[in-house]
Amino acid sequence: MSQVLLVLNLLSLLSLSSGATSFSLGSRSILRAIDNENGGPHDYAVDLNASNFDSVLGDTPATFAVVEFFAHWCPACRNYKPHYEKVARLFNGPDAVHPGIILMSRVDCALKINTKLCDKFSVVHYPMLFWGPPAKFVAGGWEPKQEKSEIRLIDDGRTADRMINWINKQTDSSFGLDDEKFENEHLSSNVSDPAQIARAVYDVEEATSTAFEIILEHKMIKSETRASLIKFLQLLVAHHPSRRCRTGSADILVNFDDLCPLDMSSPSKQGDNNGEGTLGNFQICGKGIPRGYWMFCRGSKNDTRGFSCGLWVLLHSLSVRIEDGESQFAFTAICEFVHKFFVCEECRQHFHDMCSSVSSPFKTSRDFALWLWSAHNKVNERLFKEEAFLGTGDPKFPKMIWPPRQLCSSCRLSPSEENNGIDWDQEEVLKFLTNYYGKILVSLHKDKDKNNLRSDRLDWFLEDLAVSANAVVVPLGAALAIAVASCAFGALACYWRSQQKSRKPRRSWN
Repeated sequence: MSQVLLVLNLLSLLSLSSGATSFSLGSRSILRAIDNENGGPHDYAVDLNASNFDSVLGDTPATFAVVEFFAHWCPACRNYKPHYEKVARLFNGPDAVHPGIILMSRVDCALKINTKLCDKFSVVHYPMLFWGPPAKFVAGGWEPKQEKSEIRLIDDGRTADRMINWINKQTDSSFGLDDEKFENEHLSSNVSDPAQIARAVYDVEEATSTAFEIILEHKMIKSETRASLIKFLQLLVAHHPSRRCRTGSADILVNFDDLCPLDMSSPSKQGDNNGEGTLGNFQICGKGIPRGYWMFCRGSKNDTRGFSCGLWVLLHSLSVRIEDGESQFAFTAICEFVHKFFVCEECRQHFHDMCSSVSSPFKTSRDFALWLWSAHNKVNERLFKEEAFLGTGDPKFPKMIWPPRQLCSSCRLSPSEENNGIDWDQEEVLKFLTNYYGKILVSLHKDKDKNNLRSDRLDWFLEDLAVSANAVVVPLGAALAIAVASCAFGALACYWRSQQKSRKPRRSWN
């Protein structure tokens, strides 16, 4: 059968090439390209091929994936496409109605590059649709008589209605083809399910990337703010829960002097032009991020939760990953970052006031993690009153004192709460924070094991620096003026200084 498909593929390529001036194996098809040029309907399904199949399915935050194997010359496939796109609209892209749940994708078996891939999934007719966890598709396949496979053939999805009904049965959901964005009446609260925080690792990546986009958009990197940004980048390099963000932060940090010189009078250095050396060309958490949607932090309304939620999760995750010797450095880095780069003026000032009220340096990571937790609860208490009065809160996710009983019953010593006061067991709270924002947060991430091994952080970072052509020196001036607060940062500083000795003389920016 594979030989028959190969012959058909070759014939289709020959017939298409006679009527077209150019053809790319990585493109969808000539007919589809013409449709898009003529203003045809937008494609929501993600095009996969043999070169990106494993990487896309391996990196997606979606819980499930649907893969359609088709051929662009097949009339039935072309007629089926509008049905498939109606469903894909619900789940794919920044305007998805239900993002992060299902990745709708397709593979064109008429392209020679995909012949072996289609053979692995025993494609014998077009279209064929498969369902399963994305990770099971990676380096996987499907056989008709295979038992106990988590990849399933979708046998009842030939129309959009039948497809969405099939998906609803598999997920115990009530998705509808007419669902519109942010009409999330069925959005479930994540208050009582601790495992839901695992989905927030993608929101932390989203918040990190969004924060740096805001910094560039508002041209906030100036001579008086660059040292604070360097501190925060150093913190991210060592302790961000996502390795992609750690790697991206390191890449920016070692190139910081070239990207953000002491003379910041030129706005082009902050991404206004398209030069390869501009900061705007660096994606701090990797290609495709920000994705444009939220998962754990998604609110039931367009203007609730999202970025602020993701940023708080990032800060808590940093607080439970640092060592005792890094606690004061982390406190300073976070306070300065919020004060100088958070664009919500009232929020920024309130956080600055809480930072300024700390009278003595932190000596343990425990004290810093509990201070940040207490500060967050103060913010929630203030915002709860304001949002209740103005009616601006999220009805599905009202501000609350954290953690609620459903997540940590042992965190509260007293069974009752009199006068809105809670008698906390801080040791139990610390255990909860460490587990919730530490272990559970990264449980879905593919590099979770590296996050749990503190000793590996410096090793992989130094290895990345060693193979990078640009990894030569800590940023001059501001970075060297920053007090190193931990052994990890001390080792990084020593390494960078040793590399600086062999670096070619830098031209002056003065």
